[in-house]
Amino acid sequence: MTSPFKQALAWCRPDVSRPLTQAWLAALWMGLLANWPLWRQLQALPEVTGLRGLGFGLAMAGIVTASTGALLSLLAWPRVGRPLLALLLLAAAALAHFIGSYGIVFDPSMVVNMAQTDAHETRDLLSGRLLLSLALLGALPAWWLLRRPAAAAQRLGARLGGNAAGFVLGLAAAAVLAVGVFADLSSTMRNHKRLRYMITPLNAVYSLGAAASRGSAAPSGPPSVIGADARLLPRPPGSRPPLLLIVVGETARSMNFSLNGYARPTNPELATLPVLSLRDVTSCGTATAASLPCMFSPLGREAFLALKQPQENLLDVLQRAGLAVLWLDNQSGCKGLCDRVPHSPTTRLPPGAAPLPAGLCDGDECLDDALLHGLDARLAALDAERASRGVVLVMHQMGSHGPAYYKRSAPDQKPFQPECRSSSLQQCPREQVVNAYDNSLVATDRLLARSIAWLQTQQQRFDTGLLYASDHGESLGEGGLYLHGMPYAFAPREQTHVPMILWVPAGGALAASLKPGCLPALRDRPVSHDHFFHTALGWVGVQASVYRPDWDLLAGCRR
Repeated sequence: MTSPFKQALAWCRPDVSRPLTQAWLAALWMGLLANWPLWRQLQALPEVTGLRGLGFGLAMAGIVTASTGALLSLLAWPRVGRPLLALLLLAAAALAHFIGSYGIVFDPSMVVNMAQTDAHETRDLLSGRLLLSLALLGALPAWWLLRRPAAAAQRLGARLGGNAAGFVLGLAAAAVLAVGVFADLSSTMRNHKRLRYMITPLNAVYSLGAAASRGSAAPSGPPSVIGADARLLPRPPGSRPPLLLIVVGETARSMNFSLNGYARPTNPELATLPVLSLRDVTSCGTATAASLPCMFSPLGREAFLALKQPQENLLDVLQRAGLAVLWLDNQSGCKGLCDRVPHSPTTRLPPGAAPLPAGLCDGDECLDDALLHGLDARLAALDAERASRGVVLVMHQMGSHGPAYYKRSAPDQKPFQPECRSSSLQQCPREQVVNAYDNSLVATDRLLARSIAWLQTQQQRFDTGLLYASDHGESLGEGGLYLHGMPYAFAPREQTHVPMILWVPAGGALAASLKPGCLPALRDRPVSHDHFFHTALGWVGVQASVYRPDWDLLAGCRR
């Protein structure tokens, strides 16, 4: 006969073979443990202090756990429930690592960034701490869960009712707790918006759903045509066709350029050249997937974000006007910008070019100096008729892409020591992280200076010029944040303040058309990526209805 004590114990002990019980146990694990970056961030807020702050923190933990339990109740089905819960546990463990280590948030734009990340970038993010987080927070509970015995058979109606009850009770519990601390909750979420994107795994479920919804809503088919009337303005007799080299930087932040007032000599070679560095430039986004298409669009950031139909870009307009266009890529791709123009990775050399020097590439990942290799052969391989009208060459850098900043500079380009040689930036002293990052900027400085030197060799044939702009900035530990990709609405200035550099050589047709002394006045003028398309179009003398002279940085300086 069963004793009363054993009967009471049986009532208190949950049946872990039941899918609904497993779902709520997983919710408890993820809500309390996998959200450790959220609880750490919440604890650091100055307004969450004292007994009231403790009560709010406990209520917040209950809200997160109850909401997660409500969501997971919908997955509490035999055969499919446990594998799905195991995947969510692993995903929550990975998110906990990246949010806790780099201070990033997981929103729909981050989903797009992840989808466009190549194998090299993924490899740089792997670390022992990631594996430890996956093992302890993900694999361990998933292993325990998958080893539970199968639940006893249950009628469909009863299981459906139980899952629905779990969903409703979870939402009800979260709602009751939210009402109890509504004043603190609304104030905290309004003043610290990034917290809402740190709630794991609810942030992943929402962001994946939002990204998928936007993707399915996006119209298919070819992009709409822009600049159908594009044509080259007539050149004076005897003048040379333009050769504009556009260098698209990666993850460079303006405040670390010595040309813009940074105390360290991160631009030693450009400092000796007659370049114009604009000091107050704002990016279109905080990640390549957002900024790059926006930079090459004529619309400007606000109109581009509201765009429903994909459309052509700067490269299409330049090619339609009759110019030769070439995109060289040392990154993870052009995000669709170069699909309709000649393009090539740095590792694919044209006929007649010498092999890449030893040490320049590691497998198919190269230092940015590889962009300069074989440029004469690449130029010769372009359509001769188009090249006689002018050339626009685009170089897409690897630049300062993190977290492995130390990989972006050659051994002889590391003036700042010691540097962080780990992808786990939070494990290095911040001074070493900055050293590695600044060394990558010295490598960019060298690339730009050598690009100008190559352009000077082409001046007998072309009217040359260089336009450089980075796609977005980077956080280097300020406020506990690393890397980039924060939602634009509350991204720190470090991720949106980018460098832009112009080289207009004296003696060229463009320089002769500008008012003396006008260009330096642009140095501290507030500009943005909105000006990029129109400045490039005006630079090479292309006329089109999409061109806006008020967004052409050089238009106000022309005679």
